[in-house]
Amino acid sequence: MIRLAPIANSIDYFSIFACKIDYIKKIIPINPRIRRMRFLPVFLDVAEGTVALVGTGPEAQSKFRLLRTTGARVRWYVGAQRAVIDLADAADEPRASQASREVVTADPAQADFSGCMAVVSAAGDDAIDEAVAARARAAGVPVNVVDRPDLSTFLFPAIIDRGDVVVAVGTGGASPVLARRLRERIEALLPARIGDLAGLLGRFRARFAQQRHGARSARRFWERVVDGPIGALALAGRLREAEAALAQAVDASAAAEDSAGFIHLLDAGPGEPDLLTLRALQVLQNADVIVHDERIDPAVLDRARRDAERVFIGRRRGQQDVRPDAVAELTAHHARAGRNVAVLVSRRTLADALFGMLRQAGLPVTVVPGIAAPRAEPVLEIAA
Repeated sequence: MIRLAPIANSIDYFSIFACKIDYIKKIIPINPRIRRMRFLPVFLDVAEGTVALVGTGPEAQSKFRLLRTTGARVRWYVGAQRAVIDLADAADEPRASQASREVVTADPAQADFSGCMAVVSAAGDDAIDEAVAARARAAGVPVNVVDRPDLSTFLFPAIIDRGDVVVAVGTGGASPVLARRLRERIEALLPARIGDLAGLLGRFRARFAQQRHGARSARRFWERVVDGPIGALALAGRLREAEAALAQAVDASAAAEDSAGFIHLLDAGPGEPDLLTLRALQVLQNADVIVHDERIDPAVLDRARRDAERVFIGRRRGQQDVRPDAVAELTAHHARAGRNVAVLVSRRTLADALFGMLRQAGLPVTVVPGIAAPRAEPVLEIAA
């Protein structure tokens, strides 16, 4: 048996981070009705292909250094500036990076990009950038033109790199400066050893998958690891203890059985998603099943996990209302299967009825305030 020694001055980093993010939301209000995101955030493994880079100026050299950190093979279109590039990088570039770089003097406006994973153009010349973007699009290859989101099919975000943990912040090309400022704030909030924790979890994923039995929830297991003593040990730099404790937890998971899931009743009538309480946001993010009626704002539902199952229990035209006992039976079914259920209802009478029925059935149920009281918009004073 491994005993977990108490951690002196231990800090719940994740609770602090959640509170800080809520503070940032208050500073920069977000109205999801204004527009939907244009660019889908993805992480691309460029180590398995070639990335074409066009240009020789500071922006191009910055993108080359970024691509080099990922192990990408870069085909660099430098025109007549090959000697300048060679001299600039020969002093500090490792041989391995030089070997993965192909310098090309051909005209990029006539290049064939069909074999590339991506194209990055920082020529600084509108005619060249437009021609490169057109050829990349014609070849079906993602293209980024620096400072030209109108020509780009992907963008470079502001990046926080903590090893296995990478956070990307983007503004759709509207304001790189704002993205950098947000990156700085978020970076200051992240625990320094968050990458070590991610690496530890990654090493045990396959082992846990082999130990799984039945319908045991992998997500709930890893949540307990991250939020509990094991995560705290890793973030405190006690990796050997954390690894030993995680090995024990994984081995013990085969014999463990999931208990009933938690049920949270959220009083979430009509209201802006920015008025959701922090606790309500946490419930939505942890729920496996979202049960909701017709008056819940779709923007509120968007704050839930994207893979959570959504169950509509609202009124439909020409049909009778769903009976409270039917809703309670549906909710109980999911909870007994070990799923966490968030029930968002706008009618107080229904919420009270569900609470009584679920408690009578012996299920764990908690009422959570959903929508906070509207707050006045902050007044900004600008000094003359």
